[in-house]
Amino acid sequence: MEALKLVTPTEAHQAAAEAFKNEFLEYGEQIINGSALLDQMEYLPWLENMRNNNNPQTVSSDWVVSSTFFAMRESDGAIVGIIDVRHSIKQPFLSQYGGHIGYAVRPGERRKGYAVQMLRQALAFTREIGLEKVMLGCYCDNTASKRTMEACGAKWTETKPYADGKMMDIYWITL
Repeated sequence: MEALKLVTPTEAHQAAAEAFKNEFLEYGEQIINGSALLDQMEYLPWLENMRNNNNPQTVSSDWVVSSTFFAMRESDGAIVGIIDVRHSIKQPFLSQYGGHIGYAVRPGERRKGYAVQMLRQALAFTREIGLEKVMLGCYCDNTASKRTMEACGAKWTETKPYADGKMMDIYWITL
């Protein structure tokens, strides 16, 4: 596994971000967890939305202040993942299911240990912004995500049905 760094997206990342997004679609995955809606928007409007949501003065009224990062491989600058850190979960979806952190690793880079590295770096960031514990959630059948969270100290707290009827596990990490 190669080293990653979390990088705030900019205009310079547009082509790489579009290739990242397209890889999910090519694998038949319509949702990119932790992408702050990159899966639903064109890059430049997404970038503006992401920047607005990073500022308490401009965050969308139905969301919370959040920081979104690309996980980039240090050796070649490739985007291998995306991670969204919500500074609070004072929003119904987040407090019930989404939690403080959402993340995804691009399909061709999975099973290489990148998710654990990404989550550990995001947890360091949550400490910097003053959080003492964070909530994460995933579908019960997402063994890889559960292993990632547990490797970072997550403790299971409950299982409940999501809006689509599938069961979700909720975890908490004390920082």
